[in-house]
Amino acid sequence: MSLFRLDASILPGTSASAELADLVESEWTAVHPDVPVVRRHLGTDPLPADAWAHAHTGNLTPELDRTPAQRDALTLAGSLTAELKAAEAVVLAVPLYNFGVSQHFKTWVDLIIAGSPLGSPVLKDKPTFLATVRGGGYAPGTPREGWDHSTPYLKRILADVWQADLVVIERELTLAAASPGMEHLRDLAAELHTKALAAARDAGRETTAK
Repeated sequence: MSLFRLDASILPGTSASAELADLVESEWTAVHPDVPVVRRHLGTDPLPADAWAHAHTGNLTPELDRTPAQRDALTLAGSLTAELKAAEAVVLAVPLYNFGVSQHFKTWVDLIIAGSPLGSPVLKDKPTFLATVRGGGYAPGTPREGWDHSTPYLKRILADVWQADLVVIERELTLAAASPGMEHLRDLAAELHTKALAAARDAGRETTAK
């Protein structure tokens, strides 16, 4: 068994999602010091963009007729699925990019789906922490309410399709501290940052205490 940690930020040195995931991981490993942490960083080591297409078409092709690319993609999909299923708990750090889900993360999801029976609950009842962050504000009543097309997708896949025991830790306005025009939001951004850090710590502690 292991703790599986996945990051999707393209800016690992300053990743706001990684900061939250780090806190969850530290709480988990403090209680499970002998459990290995298996890491995958999709931002710095992305999966091949064409792998899902080859895996999907490979699944539709008789085994003896598959191309080398299809066979390689299905092997990759199988290994990613096995890696996820082997974990005792899962921590995912996934930022919002351009109002949608990270392409790196989406490729990973598609390959997991290709590597298991359609609709398979690969995270059924497994403690899963999603740390997701957004540079702007998308809360109800804001000008961009409804523009976050990532978080609903993430919840749908993780909780509804894969049936994870999901805890979502969110932070907004991550760009306020450094972005011109967002000066008036900096106090709120700092408050949201503090709340997100506390939520990450609490999530890790509550789960490890079970």
